[in-house]
Amino acid sequence: MCGIVAYLGYRNAYPIILEGLKRLEYRGYDSAGISLLNGGQLYTRKKKGKVADLENSFDKELMSVNGTLGIGHTRWATHGPPNDINAHP
Repeated sequence: MCGIVAYLGYRNAYPIILEGLKRLEYRGYDSAGISLLNGGQLYTRKKKGKVADLENSFDKELMSVNGTLGIGHTRWATHGPPNDINAHP
């Protein structure tokens, strides 16, 4: 089971996707991740734990990415243990 949030538009995708992941948290996921596309470069962060743990792992470089295309993903540990490597996307 998972939750997926995506954005494609004119605004910065990061805050929109992060808010979507926060709204899915009540479902009890064990990890989350975000990927943003900006200028042909893909930026990805994924983290075991709550969405706040993911948010805290974002460095200034990634927070300044103005990608207008992105995806966020949460998961339950149905395949493999809950850790940073198995987190999605």
